[in-house]
Amino acid sequence: MISLGCPKNQVDAEQMLGVLSDSGFEVTPNQAEADVIVVNTCGFIESAKDESIEAILDAAKMKKSGKCRALIVAGCLAQRYSDELRKELPEADAIIGTAEIARIGEICDRALGGGAPVTRVSAPKLVFGLPRVSTTPRHYRYLKIAEGCSNRCSYCAIPIIRGNFASRPSASIIDEARRLADDGARELVLLAQDSTGYRNRSTDLPALLKKLTRVRGIQWVRLMYAYPGRISDELMAVMAEEAKVCKYLDIPVQHIDDAVLAAMNRKGTSQDIRRTIEKLRKRVPGIALRTSLITGFPGETDAAFKRLLAFVREAAFEHLGVFTYSPEEGTPAALLQKQVPAEAAQKRLDLIMKAQAKISLKKNKALVGATRTVLVDGMEDNVLFGRTQAQAPEIDGVVYLSETEALPGTFVEVTITDATEYDLVGKGTRGTKSQAKSGSKS
Repeated sequence: MISLGCPKNQVDAEQMLGVLSDSGFEVTPNQAEADVIVVNTCGFIESAKDESIEAILDAAKMKKSGKCRALIVAGCLAQRYSDELRKELPEADAIIGTAEIARIGEICDRALGGGAPVTRVSAPKLVFGLPRVSTTPRHYRYLKIAEGCSNRCSYCAIPIIRGNFASRPSASIIDEARRLADDGARELVLLAQDSTGYRNRSTDLPALLKKLTRVRGIQWVRLMYAYPGRISDELMAVMAEEAKVCKYLDIPVQHIDDAVLAAMNRKGTSQDIRRTIEKLRKRVPGIALRTSLITGFPGETDAAFKRLLAFVREAAFEHLGVFTYSPEEGTPAALLQKQVPAEAAQKRLDLIMKAQAKISLKKNKALVGATRTVLVDGMEDNVLFGRTQAQAPEIDGVVYLSETEALPGTFVEVTITDATEYDLVGKGTRGTKSQAKSGSKS
């Protein structure tokens, strides 16, 4: 299984692996020894499409140099461009959309049987409740609470690929959380295209968070993809009051210039965004904020970019990611005039990341001498590392641990001793070993 793109796509891959395992397939990390290769593609922006095509072509080579007898193309690119892929990639034995992942076992069986290539792409829908095989360390797991998006940002192809927003039944979320906890999960990372849009009958996002903190074995619940215009007072209260809800929030604001925000069809103004950030930091003391931005959106003038750069310095996010604008066919923004040259968009991205590096270094150095709880993730180059509540897995920095003994999946108290632009260095305080032993029994 080759899975590309975001963690939401990764959950789909884990569900396909679960279905395949239950169907008698054995999973291998080695393409050369696989009878079947599944490429779970991403089709969000141009660079992701290119990466997906390259992965498919690399996998196709295994039909000649490896044992591969069947190549399956799944995921967002397959959902969005199934006809084009069928024409351009005759090597694919099956192309399946995002709504077909429960059928992956029968699709693979058919492909191995030597039948004609098949295309199975239906309307997007929410798929949940399937068995899962972990592709992350067992102590942190991604948990999808919704699918699709109804915000209709002018640059975004997600509604085309994943359909309108649909909340998952809360009972199924809690049931899966319990299963993940029984399997060793200590941190749940909640995923959706717009997590703050979640509502299932009487259960909204704050209520769901409270229920998840009651799941035995779960110590941290982390929230990703919060639309800034929907961060309610109730959500802030839960984040402030519930110790197991990470003091961390991912709020993609995309831009701060009002004209650009309007062209993006983003709800709310620059003043609304600033007010939300101010309220979050006031009502949830110590919260770490992550955002994502887009440079080079059509009509982004030099003055608009300067406002964005000034905002980055003003808001001083703990974590920040930037993308250059990618015109996606089928989206309103692709038809806009005043497209910004790619070179200018990249230069603006570089300027923002340079400013953010200084902010991040300053914030990290301010933590030297402080004590933080760290969830141990594993070893890297023979050095133990983990994360605080302020660091999400795979996208933020980590804490490298010196003079510390602990097992992955355990929590240790760590004194921060040094800092770089994106990572911290720390040493376990007294009691670390006993905590690690205690944690390993849970």
